[in-house]
Amino acid sequence: MALRVANCSGFYGDRLSAAREMVEGGPIDVLTGDWLAELTMLILAGNRLKGRPGYAPTFLRQLEDVLGPCLDRGIRIVTNAGGLDPAGCAEAVHELAARLGLSPKVAHVTGDDLMGRPLDLVHADTGERAPAAPLTANAYLGGRPIAAALSAGADVVVTGRVTDAALVTGPGIWRYGWGPGDLDPLAGSVVAGHVIECGCQATGGNYAFFQDVPDLAHCGFPIAELRADGSAVITKHPGTGGLVSVGTVTAQLVYELGGPRYLGPDVVARFDTITLSDDGPDRVLISGTRGEPPPDTLKVAVNYPAGYRNTMTLVLTGLDVEAKARVAEEAVWARVPRETFDQVDVTLTDAGLLRITVMDADRRTAGRVFSSAVVETGLSSYPGFHGLTPPGDASPYGVYWPVLVPASQVSPRVFLDGVELPAQEEPPVPRGGPVPEPLAPPVPEPPEPSAPPVPAPPGGPAVRVPLGRVAGARSGDKGGDANLGVWVATDEQYAWLAATLTADRLTSLLPELAAHRVERHELPNIRALNFVVHGLLGRGVAASPRLDPQAKALGEELRAQVVDVPAALLPQRPQAEQPGA
Repeated sequence: MALRVANCSGFYGDRLSAAREMVEGGPIDVLTGDWLAELTMLILAGNRLKGRPGYAPTFLRQLEDVLGPCLDRGIRIVTNAGGLDPAGCAEAVHELAARLGLSPKVAHVTGDDLMGRPLDLVHADTGERAPAAPLTANAYLGGRPIAAALSAGADVVVTGRVTDAALVTGPGIWRYGWGPGDLDPLAGSVVAGHVIECGCQATGGNYAFFQDVPDLAHCGFPIAELRADGSAVITKHPGTGGLVSVGTVTAQLVYELGGPRYLGPDVVARFDTITLSDDGPDRVLISGTRGEPPPDTLKVAVNYPAGYRNTMTLVLTGLDVEAKARVAEEAVWARVPRETFDQVDVTLTDAGLLRITVMDADRRTAGRVFSSAVVETGLSSYPGFHGLTPPGDASPYGVYWPVLVPASQVSPRVFLDGVELPAQEEPPVPRGGPVPEPLAPPVPEPPEPSAPPVPAPPGGPAVRVPLGRVAGARSGDKGGDANLGVWVATDEQYAWLAATLTADRLTSLLPELAAHRVERHELPNIRALNFVVHGLLGRGVAASPRLDPQAKALGEELRAQVVDVPAALLPQRPQAEQPGA
């Protein structure tokens, strides 16, 4: 029987009722939740500096609803809500359980926190050296510590920084006994984890063709029915809103993706080997995923304090908007020279919003000095002057700085009810060398995955329509980079898409990207292209002055661009019902 792993949180702040919905909505074996993102670690660091918990307290609020039923039904709970203080979070779980009259076995995983250890702070992508000391430094651990905790009898497992997919890979190792050489099953579990870790984004949330999704307001959270060979069915509880389809799963597969090789501490999952197929209503089978040995390094998410930032937004209406923007800027810089600040970003949106963001090491300079200068122009600037932001103080911001460390230098530790478990003896993880004998019967080593044959792009008359009439898209952040995945439904559509949407064509459709290096990766097995736009988000989400600092809207901006599409490729349904209409 498959291991049913349910998700109840995609980020710190997700729907509080989701844990109860997943436990009460139908049978599950493991309840997981993802609370951590690069930005979250910085938020938790700020909370800790203020004397607040360094973990996600919303996890405890959800746990209060479901701990008793989970213990009664044998449902294990696995979460990364421990953040910067897994031990503190585990202690809080014990306190909550005592208050409820319950006695769960609670494990926590440490070893990811590398603060206080010498680190070579060379940026993993740019080669630059960090200009400041870290505020946080956490290595991305894999699923084996989670599996060890579950094998020791833990009812609740709390971790710090692990990969998002580890929340599924760990239970998979626990249930099926995969060793380091079982690369294909491990890779399959990573793919399943990648799909469900963002909650409702796998079940119709934020979906390009949202008109096809029923009852999105009550969208159900996803479940991965994980099998011993690493294949998995993505589904949701019956009677819930939302949709699980090849399209919704594809959308999540290309989210926050780089190239076809998805690197992790347990395995490298080959996204160019995935096969998706319908398995019934609201059921999609993911199979065929191949794995490769993981790299000999682990990624470390470093955050360092970079100073203070402040944004003032002015509204420009009526005639001559661009000229008004110039007048507004000149008036502000006449009162406080632009050169006063370490960094300045000025953006005029199509909606007539003039956003001026300043960053500086001095809080007062970025705060009252700047905002007061803007307010002082109120009666001596452009006609119709008004703003959306009151004058105020600056806020601190940090920079995300990924670095690499040798995997051999990171040692996860597992504690059960406060007592450390002995380190498990197991074969070394294969990292680029010979692969140990897997637990499953050996199979011949497959050849390098090759792209399936793609038909020639269709000819015939073309019509000028928004790209979104034929293609879906999903975008997001990868540190300072942005990722933009685009997919279609048929082989013929993919042949046209692959031939048409080159990196150069993308930057011509979205000129904002032209100043950045753009990589294109082909995933014909799921009829998708993935673009990585290097440096679009600057130093990461917390430091990005963009109105959309996580590049969430980039995909929809692309879908709105008008292109020539062969008429034969357009969906054959009324215009009002077409995707993107």
